[in-house]
Amino acid sequence: MTADFSLLEAHRPALTGYCYRMLGSPFDADDAVQETMIRAWRSFNQFDGRASVKTWLYRIATNVCLDELKNRSRRARPMEEGAPSSGSPSMESLTQRPREYWIEPILDSRILPAEADPSERAALRQSVRLAFVAALQNLAPKQRAALLMTEVLGCSAAEAAETLETSIPSVNSALQRARAALAKRSMEEPAELTSAQQGMLSRYVAAFESYDVDGLTALMRQDATFCMPPYSMWLQGPEEVRTWMLGLGCGCRGSRLVPTFASGWPAFAQYRPNSEGGHKAWALLVLELSGDRIAGVNSFLDTGNLFPRFGFSLTLSA
Repeated sequence: MTADFSLLEAHRPALTGYCYRMLGSPFDADDAVQETMIRAWRSFNQFDGRASVKTWLYRIATNVCLDELKNRSRRARPMEEGAPSSGSPSMESLTQRPREYWIEPILDSRILPAEADPSERAALRQSVRLAFVAALQNLAPKQRAALLMTEVLGCSAAEAAETLETSIPSVNSALQRARAALAKRSMEEPAELTSAQQGMLSRYVAAFESYDVDGLTALMRQDATFCMPPYSMWLQGPEEVRTWMLGLGCGCRGSRLVPTFASGWPAFAQYRPNSEGGHKAWALLVLELSGDRIAGVNSFLDTGNLFPRFGFSLTLSA
């Protein structure tokens, strides 16, 4: 069969989403998809057409991801590091870990195929949410792949078995264990924002940019979490977040927020005031919602890598 690179490229968004769920990082996902494309291009003349191009590509991508996972530990979130911290820690007490340790957010538009219908887009958004991706990282790599192929991609157990080069009973066994492990993880929150949520987000932006901390924390659930990778610290509850924002976090006063969507949730590029004028990149904020309340604030500080990936500049003019 003659190689047609456009035939392979059409699958890039879906493959990127698959590799992101497997690896927990958009950077690792991009590397895995690029390696998948290279392997597919080089071996295209060996493709016999017995399976679809999609199945063939996922088989290659799965092997690329499984090879990658042999060489490193799983990625995590700060909430897995132990009990929540006080909202008034000292700078000396804050522990940083390398960015390769943490689950990182991905831009929604990079993993949503242009031809996807609304129900498919909703399912894909739900399946890249931070809590779900974190739960996936706790599964053995082949369990992770089997679950994603059947539950997210809609493959049959037979197709998953063929891709993973194992038996159907082995896939069914892996699925049973994976589903049991994820039983407490819900993806029931709607993928599309309700009018109440849109109104709440408008109030969030207004409160943040005016640094109305009381108004900001009033939008949070009582068990809301706040984390700030690469720091291991995480907080729980509006009062702890309030203490943080009026203490070490007070440098965020005067920030500007630019909206986007990341990992299936509303997100914002946060720019703090720049002493030289204008504003400079500070964090990518990913909000997790529960109804019309904020259930989690994830403040990713690796703007040098994340902002270019999301199409944001590192500064805003005055």
